[in-house]
Amino acid sequence: MHWTVALEGGPRRVNHAAVAIETHVYTFGGYCTGEDYETARPMDVHMLNTVTYKWMAIPVPKCSDPQYRIAPYMRYGHTAVAHNRLAYLWGGRNDTSGACNILYVFDTESRKWFRPKVHGNIPSVRDGHSACIIRHKMLIFGGYEEEMDKFSNDVHGLDLTSLTWEYYKVSKGEPARWRDFHSATGIGDKMYIFGGRSDKAGSIHTNNEMYCNKMQIFDTVTCSWSEPATTGCTPIGRRSHSAFLYYNKLYIFGGYNGLHDLHLRDLHCFDPALNHWSFVTVQGQGPCPRRRQCCCVVGDRVFLFGGTSPCKVPMENTEFDLMDLSDLYVLDLMPTLRTLCLVAALDFKLNTDILPMEIRWELAAMTTNSNISRPLVRCSSG
Repeated sequence: MHWTVALEGGPRRVNHAAVAIETHVYTFGGYCTGEDYETARPMDVHMLNTVTYKWMAIPVPKCSDPQYRIAPYMRYGHTAVAHNRLAYLWGGRNDTSGACNILYVFDTESRKWFRPKVHGNIPSVRDGHSACIIRHKMLIFGGYEEEMDKFSNDVHGLDLTSLTWEYYKVSKGEPARWRDFHSATGIGDKMYIFGGRSDKAGSIHTNNEMYCNKMQIFDTVTCSWSEPATTGCTPIGRRSHSAFLYYNKLYIFGGYNGLHDLHLRDLHCFDPALNHWSFVTVQGQGPCPRRRQCCCVVGDRVFLFGGTSPCKVPMENTEFDLMDLSDLYVLDLMPTLRTLCLVAALDFKLNTDILPMEIRWELAAMTTNSNISRPLVRCSSG
């Protein structure tokens, strides 16, 4: 594994949500310190081209546009999942409009929002929950329920075919503890829960925080919870980290442990077939320690962007001396010889003037935010 790209100049967002669909990454909402969140406005949507590494802001609908009343309001702590070229966004909150439990769907072809009619028992409004796709369902777990003023440890599923909500009543096992800002990953018929912020008082938030580092599994077929005995190097408990799946192995990156006031930049791998944890050593200069970022897998690459990190130099009027990030990092999970050669050319500052224009363009795309179009590759016949 190798960090291959590090670029500044993307959307500066914290606690946003993102999905990967084909060769693009779509990121929704979040916040940025200093922006106006007192005025309710439609959610920001940004699109990343994973070939050129360029961001594009999708125009926010104006008041006269019918989309203005359909689009979700700007928020943080929400979730987004991808299914059949659609992004399903649920939950989240902002300080003016509060939390939400309306389902919004973003069509990546038309780049329009719509609100489908849903059925069943809709989960209560919340933020800081998790969501993942298992088969044709969106499962959510946990979060902070605003109306009840408590943490949740319920499991709900939305059938994306019938658009019907279902509450999963536990048949066996001890449910994962009440929590928020954890991660949920779907593997087969099971949902893997890791990390998050819990409280010693249980479902009540008393500021006596706990950071669990156990892997807990919910089987959607039997509606049962289990907590396997694991081997290897177990990561420290954390919240606001990233989790992604690659070849049926679960990876955890970064996050924050409030008990130690520690921001993290480590990468760990969990093998569900062996219930084994391993620390992953990655080549290249990777991201700084952070939390509240997004990670999306496209092919053999992970695109990591945004989040918040401790300021290197303390700044005035910043919450806990944190800075919001606008960077993009690419982790190549299976780098080719070509990619490694490109990285070596950059690392050793080699003279690239004699290289073909196509390769020079790739090197420029990896290091700058230039808008120069990719050169056409001419194919000779015969």
